[in-house]
Amino acid sequence: MIKALETIGLVLVGIMALAFVGVIPQVEPGLSPVFWGCAGAALMIIFYRKRKRKQQDSESHST
Repeated sequence: MIKALETIGLVLVGIMALAFVGVIPQVEPGLSPVFWGCAGAALMIIFYRKRKRKQQDSESHST
């Protein structure tokens, strides 16, 4: 699961960079909705992994 999330996150960051530069056709360069969508999704993945790691640490310390 972690490897899949890392892969998805890297793809999102790549798309975000391409959208910012303007390489993707029919997407304006700069801070477009595609950029913000990818940035938000990558941020959600980071928060999800951090929360899961914190839960895992608290479970391992409580036993």
